[in-house]
Amino acid sequence: PHTTSPLLSRKDFYKILGVAPESNEDEIKKAYRKMALKFHPDKNSDADAEDKFKEIAEAYEILTDPKKRSIYDQFGEEGEK
Repeated sequence: PHTTSPLLSRKDFYKILGVAPESNEDEIKKAYRKMALKFHPDKNSDADAEDKFKEIAEAYEILTDPKKRSIYDQFGEEGEK
């Protein structure tokens, strides 16, 4: 049986927001606002817009909290659990 590596399936919060791992909080905030507007369920009727919006919000929450971001950078999304 073929299993996928947990690293392959982990969410890349930097990629979700379209920012580099070395981005500062201002850059992350700007990217979040842009993505949130694009995928907000009230503005985007795509079937997956709400899921994408939640993913963007989760990425923003992690990357703007220095402690959570440090854990994420070290352990990926599994570090949050």
